Amino acid sequence: MNKVFLLDAYALIFRAYYAFIKNPRINSKGMNTSAILGFVNTLQEVLKNARPTHLAVAFDPSGPTFRHDAYPPYKAQREATPEAIRVAVPEIKRILEAYRIPVLEVSGFEADDVIGTVAKRLESAETQVYMMTPDKDYAQLVSPHVSMYRPATGMKEAEILGPEEIKEKYGLRDPLQVIDMLGLMGDSADNIPGCPGVGEKTAAKLIQQFGSIENLLAHTDELKGSLKDKVEGNKEQIAFSKWLATIKTDVPLELQLEDIALQEANDSELQTIFEELEFRMLLKKQNEARAAQPAASKKKAANDGYAGDLFSMAPEAETTGNEASENDIPGDRRRMSDCNPAYHLCDTPEAITDLVQRLAAAPLLCLDTETTSTEAMRARLVGMSFAVQGGEAWYVPYSAENLERLRPVYECEDTLKIGQNLKYDLMVLRNHGVELRGKMADTMLAHYLVSPELHHGMDYLAEVYLNYTTIHIEELIGPKGKKQKSMADLSAAAIKDYACEDADITLQLWQRLEPELREKGLEDLFWQLEMPLMPVLARIERNGVRINAESLKQTSEEFTRKMQLLEGEIHALAGMEFNVSSPKQVGEVLFERLNLNDKAKKTKTGQYITSEEVLESLRSKHAIVEKILEYRGLKKLLGTYIDALPLLVNPDTGHIHTSFNQAVAQTGRLSSSNPNLQNIPVRDAQGKEVRKVFVPEEDELFFSADYSQIELRIMAHLSQDEHLIDAFLQGHDIHAATAAKIFHKDIRDVSADERRRAKTANFGIIYGISAFGLAERLGCSRTEAKNLIDNYFATYPKVKAYMDRSIQMARELGYTETLMHRRLSLPDINSRNSVVRGYAERNAINAPIQGTAADIIKLAMIRVDERMRREGVRSKMILQVHDELNFSVPPAERDLMQKLVIDEMQQAIRLSVPLIADSGWGGNWLEAH
Repeated sequence: MNKVFLLDAYALIFRAYYAFIKNPRINSKGMNTSAILGFVNTLQEVLKNARPTHLAVAFDPSGPTFRHDAYPPYKAQREATPEAIRVAVPEIKRILEAYRIPVLEVSGFEADDVIGTVAKRLESAETQVYMMTPDKDYAQLVSPHVSMYRPATGMKEAEILGPEEIKEKYGLRDPLQVIDMLGLMGDSADNIPGCPGVGEKTAAKLIQQFGSIENLLAHTDELKGSLKDKVEGNKEQIAFSKWLATIKTDVPLELQLEDIALQEANDSELQTIFEELEFRMLLKKQNEARAAQPAASKKKAANDGYAGDLFSMAPEAETTGNEASENDIPGDRRRMSDCNPAYHLCDTPEAITDLVQRLAAAPLLCLDTETTSTEAMRARLVGMSFAVQGGEAWYVPYSAENLERLRPVYECEDTLKIGQNLKYDLMVLRNHGVELRGKMADTMLAHYLVSPELHHGMDYLAEVYLNYTTIHIEELIGPKGKKQKSMADLSAAAIKDYACEDADITLQLWQRLEPELREKGLEDLFWQLEMPLMPVLARIERNGVRINAESLKQTSEEFTRKMQLLEGEIHALAGMEFNVSSPKQVGEVLFERLNLNDKAKKTKTGQYITSEEVLESLRSKHAIVEKILEYRGLKKLLGTYIDALPLLVNPDTGHIHTSFNQAVAQTGRLSSSNPNLQNIPVRDAQGKEVRKVFVPEEDELFFSADYSQIELRIMAHLSQDEHLIDAFLQGHDIHAATAAKIFHKDIRDVSADERRRAKTANFGIIYGISAFGLAERLGCSRTEAKNLIDNYFATYPKVKAYMDRSIQMARELGYTETLMHRRLSLPDINSRNSVVRGYAERNAINAPIQGTAADIIKLAMIRVDERMRREGVRSKMILQVHDELNFSVPPAERDLMQKLVIDEMQQAIRLSVPLIADSGWGGNWLEAH
């Protein structure tokens, strides 16, 4: 059986581009490669999972088609194609050529018509054709041997739609009737007029009744009321709309089945293209000989390369997520060994003594550590490397005696210490009783400030700045999945070049990055904020936080008990017992037994889709849905936190040591991992239970302090709106004060619902929320939401002026920045596509607010840490989450710490309105916050 796949290029390219819109893929040349990467991911997914025997890709031609000639308004209302897509198309065609996949493009005809023609020409008992597109118009072409193949997206699997699925989906007797349905309902995307006032449901109902548009128009006397008037008044337009919606199947195209047979790709050409585009993950996939990196590799892996699964369209969350690309080695980059570096092994007391003298005389030195683990708290030293000038480095194998000889080097206050992900080295050395002192510079953080939208790992930076390919750990310990050595098993001579290269490359990177920091005005941010924060984070990570094992056990039992009760209630509502944890069985109950949606979507395996999004849309239809959502929420909390936290406890310390990631979020916010504290739910009662298990040191108190409404205070400062500033200076409840002004009443007369609406407006409008979005959040009409927005801007006119000014400045500069001049690049701010431009405009408004809030909490952490060390307190800073700092405090230091922390947080920066920090105490995190 021949398996033919025909891909609708532009439909898939647009889909790929918008899948990454919130987290675009930008390479070192500033090129947005989202559309290219997404399209190639989709192509790879088809080749890997669908295993076609034949494949071709159809493109729309430049210039008008026969539909434009007949109807000039056809697609006239469409937004301009985003610039990134226009740049992407030639590259995608190059990639297809390298894959040896035919490109189909016929002047005057759309890709739909080309695919329709090829599909109908090739379909047979021996040939099954799959039209790969998310476009519903293709449904009219479906037959026993022609199917639609809707690609996977997010959590949804790929979906195959044959004749039965199309008939069931639209309630039609034949897929060809889709043309009649489209002709009646029209298509706003293509500017096909249809019949005014007739939507999909009415159109489907009419076609079910009359069979075709022609028969409908011949029997309009059977219609009644306004519908009859609409149809009879638009007969010619309806008939013409059907013609416009009909996909042609007779395009003049010479093509035989063998012309699109899959061929072996030109790997060398793909290698070249992927290198140019900096698709390191794809390069790795292209070279199967290079196996994935082992988990227990070098620490640089924790901050390196491209994030995400090759076959996933969804952008990654703001977590480290960079482990995947440590082995992404471009094919023809220089190796450091080609440059004849001088790498020395120092393994005698005399050699180490000479090295110490040399390093002590240098104004700066680059250092790196070789260890047994990527987890700093568990890592033990294997060796230490140093460089003071490019092209030369030294490696010292670890022993207690050798480390002691090197102690003066590490603890010298006068030497600038340079490293890549230096926090890791600092923590590893501290594990061995050595303090890293003096001024420090981290190349990872330097590049994070220079280009926050790019990757910051050593491999990536070496490739981009130095044109180097680094040595990889599997060259020493063997590829993943095979018998491996450990770093501790290797000889010093074997490790030497690997270790020296890291120090050498890091030093050369610093020599390139330091001038960039100066040129972009980022020196103060680097030296006064990010670098002083790094050792503070290291201390917090080393402190860790205790977990109450008994509380965990009780919460686990309580959640399990609640799940069992919910399961019983769900079974009672369903009228049968089934596995609530089984999406398949849940789907069968909801859509077959209870009939909650007669057009429920299925996966390609025929299983109903029961994602959270689907269930939320059904919440109001049956009480069982809310119970299932609650059950799933409990199960997720159990799996993600309650049952997972004990596994994260360090056996040596009895604490959980969260990793704080300083170079991930483009806005400057810290993220955390193992566990991800930022995602612990705080609003619902069940989520709050997770906080209950975090406790202070034995016989101490948990102290929590967080900023009150910091983002609104920053908005007041940035906008200089007198009314907003006055509300804060008066100490009013800002949401009640806003409600009083919007609804024109005394603040004492504001109702709880009015305050809720004002709160939603305060946090939504300043981030560019639309009337539609606000209506969705408030559950009101768009008219009411628009009036609320208009009243808000009338109340705070300078807020609107700030928003307009922020967008205009971003248009002129191409970036926006925080009060401390942290930059966020906005390459799409002048896009001709309103959707793309709108997203950049919203970022122009909110990035300075979010970024300034991030900078302020970082300043507060530095000030609090300095003050705590100056006061010599026993208290420890143990957690940071969003705008909140948490401490373990001996009772004797309660008053001192409350004043110390609140003072330093509130004085971290001077704004036009006071910074206010709220605080609380308790026996655990929940009680304190």
